[in-house]
Amino acid sequence: MDQETTQNTTDPATLAGQMAQATQSLADAIHNLDSQFASMHAKLDRIVAAVDDGDLQASAQVDLALRSKVAQLEKTNQDLKAQSATARRKTLSPMVSALLAKEGVEGETVVEAPIIEKALAGLSIEQRIAVKAELARAGILR
Repeated sequence: MDQETTQNTTDPATLAGQMAQATQSLADAIHNLDSQFASMHAKLDRIVAAVDDGDLQASAQVDLALRSKVAQLEKTNQDLKAQSATARRKTLSPMVSALLAKEGVEGETVVEAPIIEKALAGLSIEQRIAVKAELARAGILR
C-alpha cells in the first residue's frame, strides 16, 4: 500500500468519518427494513381479516342452509304423519262389513272386542283370527 492510503486509514478523523458514514448507512437500511416490515404486517393483517370474514360468512351461510333443511325436514315429517293417520284406515272386505252390519256396527268406527267376539261367533277360529287381523290393520279393532 502506498503511504497516503495508510495515513487515511489510520487518521482518526478519517476513521471517525467513515464510521459515521457506515453507521448512517446501517441506520438507513434498518429504517427501510422497518418500513417494509410494517407494510408487510399491514398486508398480512388485511389478508387475515379477509379470511376471517370469509369464514364467518361461509359459516353463516352453512348455518342458514342447515336451519332451512331442518325446517323443510320437519315440515315433511309432519306431512307424512298426517298422511299416515289418514291412510291408517283401510277398506274392509265385504264379508267383514256384512258381519259387522249384522251386529249393528256401521262405517269405520272403533269397535270393542266383546262386540267383535259376538259377531264372529259363527266362524271358525282361523276365520276369526283373519277377520280380527283385518280389523286391526284397518284400525277399527280396539
